Amino acid sequence: MNQRKVPLRKCLVTNEMKPKKELIRIVRSPEGEVSVDPTGKKNGRGAYISNNEESFDIAKKKDILSRHLQVKVEPEIYDQLKEASKKGRT
Repeated sequence: MNQRKVPLRKCLVTNEMKPKKELIRIVRSPEGEVSVDPTGKKNGRGAYISNNEESFDIAKKKDILSRHLQVKVEPEIYDQLKEASKKGRT
């Protein structure tokens, strides 16, 4: 039987290649709206961050998402990341 290929994505903060399920996706829609994408299927420019508080704090401190998504990311998005992370772990 053939093994299924596991999709890998790169974390913006740590630059590690990890399985897609271990990361959280943030997406910028074509209208410029930034949101957390729990399904991983929303249209738009996506960015992946490791699912841990340390990565979220570094991303917020260095404003990594704003640079990658090329739009100003509000601090509330980082709070939404932490909430989505907590929901994903339970």
